[in-house]
Amino acid sequence: MIKRPLAVMAGLCLSVATVFASAPAMAEQEVLRVSAIPDEAPTELLRKFEPLGAYLEKELDMQVTFQPVSDYAGVVEALGSKRLDLTWLGGFTFVQARIRTGDAIPLVQREQDAVFTSTFITADPEIKEHKDLKGKSFAFGSVSSTSGHLMPRYFMQQDGLDVDNYLGRVGYSGAHDATVAWVESGRVDAGVLNASVWEKLVEDGKVDTDKVRVYTTTPTYFDYNWTVRGDMDPELVERIKQAFLKLDPENPEHKTILDLQRASRFVETKPENYKGIEEAARAAGLL
Repeated sequence: MIKRPLAVMAGLCLSVATVFASAPAMAEQEVLRVSAIPDEAPTELLRKFEPLGAYLEKELDMQVTFQPVSDYAGVVEALGSKRLDLTWLGGFTFVQARIRTGDAIPLVQREQDAVFTSTFITADPEIKEHKDLKGKSFAFGSVSSTSGHLMPRYFMQQDGLDVDNYLGRVGYSGAHDATVAWVESGRVDAGVLNASVWEKLVEDGKVDTDKVRVYTTTPTYFDYNWTVRGDMDPELVERIKQAFLKLDPENPEHKTILDLQRASRFVETKPENYKGIEEAARAAGLL
């Protein structure tokens, strides 16, 4: 039985200012305040979190609240100002959070986050490789997205492509599913997104694969993780980490949680895993 109901702030999308206006953290932690980068629609983020939040409440014997934010910077600033305790970050937002706080701790990542990729898609039959993008319109996700902007841009530059001058018009959809919608509707000629989100959209029949197709993928890189504030009680930090590591795909309840998180299981991670992301961000002029 769940001792305390999961408090989910459905329908509320906090801006940075709203997060800063939140009540100050209590001296003795009684509530775990959780958020995630808004790389998908708020309703989808809430749907994915609810079973995980209920599980964490049982494992930690404390209330867990989920606070959606309106943009990537909001998550970083809220963690830095101690208005959030646990956050789901992309590799780039983790680097930003680590720089902002000096001590943010990456706890766990999904097994596949060590070999993550981005998927380039198009509905234009003329586009078969990057060189065919000359003068074409193109969509990244959020400016702060690892898989929807930073790493694709970095690898395109490594291939000798001057993104801002070679392409015709570059836009930012704000989220991976929005990028697919832009390409499918013809708003842009091509785009790039998180490979995991692409696979899920295809699996769920939410994209017309007769119209939209993959034309290439990036090399692998480290991406997402669950991160906590560096000044949290070490005992609580360890309990949170162990709760994630205990999730077992052979357990039906746990498998539901893992499936929603698109994870086979969670494994430990460390700041050093994201040095490559930081180097790519500096090379791309984003830090």
